Amino acid sequence: MKQEENLTIAAVAKCFQIAIASVVRWSKVLEAKGTRNRPTKIDMEALKQDVALYPDAYHHERAVRFGITEGGIRHALKRLGISRKKKPLNLFIVWLL
Repeated sequence: MKQEENLTIAAVAKCFQIAIASVVRWSKVLEAKGTRNRPTKIDMEALKQDVALYPDAYHHERAVRFGITEGGIRHALKRLGISRKKKPLNLFIVWLL
C-alpha cells in the first residue's frame, strides 16, 4: 500500500491504526523474504511416469531414484495432486462391520 499510493510509514500506520514500529518491522520482513524464482530440482513428468510404473513405491525409494529428499518427493506429489497410497480395508474387517 505504501509503494502503490506513495504514502509515508506514518501515514500507513495511521491508516491501519497500528504503531509505526509494526509497519517498519513488517516492511523489513517483506523486503528480506523476496520471491522464489528457482526452477524445481525434480522433473514433474518423470515423477508422473515413476508413479505410473511403481505405484506401490515408498517415498524414500522415489527419493533415491530422483536424488532428492523424501520431503521433496512429498511436496512434488502434493503439487501434482497425488496422495499416498492407502491400504485397502481387510475383507474380514469389512465383514465385521
